[in-house]
Amino acid sequence: MSEPVTSNKTIAKNTVFLYFRMMITMVVSLYTSRVILQVLGVDDYGIYQAVGGIVGFMGFLNAALATGSSRFLTFAMGEGDFEKLKRTFSTNVIIHLGLGLVVVLLAETVGLWFLNNKMVVPEERWYAVQWVYQLSILTAFLNITQVPYNAAIIAHERMSIYAYVSIVEVVLKLAIVYMLTVGDFDKLILYAILLTLLCAGLMAFYRWYCMRQFPESKMNFTFDRNLFKEVASFSGWSLFSNFVTALNSQGILVLLNMFFAPAVVAARAISLQVNNAALQFVDNFRLAANPQITKRYAMGDEEGSMRLLLQSTTFSYYLMFFLGLPICFVAEPLLKMWLGIVPEYAVIFLQLIIVQSLFQVFNTSLYQAFYAKGRIKENAILTPLMGCLRFPIIYLLFKMGYSPVALSWLSIINYMFLALVLKPILLVKICDYKLSDIVKMFVPCVNVTIVALILPTLFYYYKSELGLSENVQAILLLILSFASVALAIWLVGLDRTMKEKLLVVVKQKVLRRNP
Repeated sequence: MSEPVTSNKTIAKNTVFLYFRMMITMVVSLYTSRVILQVLGVDDYGIYQAVGGIVGFMGFLNAALATGSSRFLTFAMGEGDFEKLKRTFSTNVIIHLGLGLVVVLLAETVGLWFLNNKMVVPEERWYAVQWVYQLSILTAFLNITQVPYNAAIIAHERMSIYAYVSIVEVVLKLAIVYMLTVGDFDKLILYAILLTLLCAGLMAFYRWYCMRQFPESKMNFTFDRNLFKEVASFSGWSLFSNFVTALNSQGILVLLNMFFAPAVVAARAISLQVNNAALQFVDNFRLAANPQITKRYAMGDEEGSMRLLLQSTTFSYYLMFFLGLPICFVAEPLLKMWLGIVPEYAVIFLQLIIVQSLFQVFNTSLYQAFYAKGRIKENAILTPLMGCLRFPIIYLLFKMGYSPVALSWLSIINYMFLALVLKPILLVKICDYKLSDIVKMFVPCVNVTIVALILPTLFYYYKSELGLSENVQAILLLILSFASVALAIWLVGLDRTMKEKLLVVVKQKVLRRNP
């Protein structure tokens, strides 16, 4: 069997495993979020998100090095050099252990000062806040030291293990929800303790699995200085980028807490959770495709790497739009049905962040070209410069009395520029992509968007004249949105070759079931 066919089957297989994992975790996450919000209350839920955001912000250091760890492990596998792979893994473990200690030091000094002097928290909840903060630091340390092991699983493309572990994770999360509803404990403290224990248990299993399955992950404390310099140099260019990302995600939650009540933080966190559930569909597909993009480039198949990247980016957009459009149209009834309690601003936050994510798909997916080439310097400078402007502008807008929704509009403008202007220019200049190929990627996405919007939009604005109940209207709008996107993808989103391949796959499946 040819290499491309085998690689495509691997991508498809891993995508299935990742989607299975995602479906399980998403369903349980949506259920548990409802119970947790009701048990903790809107204010305590907002406090948990804001306090965790302080430690989460410091994780930008980890995110930068995680990029380098995954890239060099995958590249070493593509080269077939086991000794180099072994040295790379060991060096990365030592790097992340040291980084974890640095983050703990920063959190216990600068972070603790910020918590005690800048955060808006009800006086009677300060004791619980201290518990949440310290447990968040411990969880952050575990997450940082876990990075090389997750990178090894991804590099080996063993995505099935995530699906299997998710079953256990689901059971434990349901147990956490049950324990929150019984007993006379401080619910916020208990929630933080149980999540930390769950995190520690899952990480312990992943590390045991890696050491059993991957010979290079048996730690021998080999530190390769030259390799460290390569990883540090590569990751150094990601440092500013990840700092800005953390500033505009976790930092925004902290900023909201400084100007508004914890309920607004809860609204933003809820919208992020729904959006992240949708983004997981895209991320799982991309996670399955990315190792192949890097490996093909490492083997010298630059043309194949480019085709796979552009094609996977197009399908990533389709997946996000397929989920995002229905969510936008039924955001209000969806949140009411899911949460019961819908914090103010949650609906508009959710709708606008879905729009932002449609542009974000291009920005994130196209980055893989620079990642595979090992040249991220220009992207790591220019992209964060754009994002870096968002935080001070939002701060000034809040200071001037603007609505918290202003941050959503500013984010959309930022990601539009990155996706439609900056990334295409960098791909042409750095990776030798042709502008015509990039335009060909955008055209079907635009066509699908326009065609799919027609029927749901007409129904949305005239639904009140049909004399139907709100629940029936929401169900019909949901079905119509899904159907419109699917039909648009088939009519104007797929070329003839792709349609023929899909028809062949469907016919084969039907024949197998009906011999």
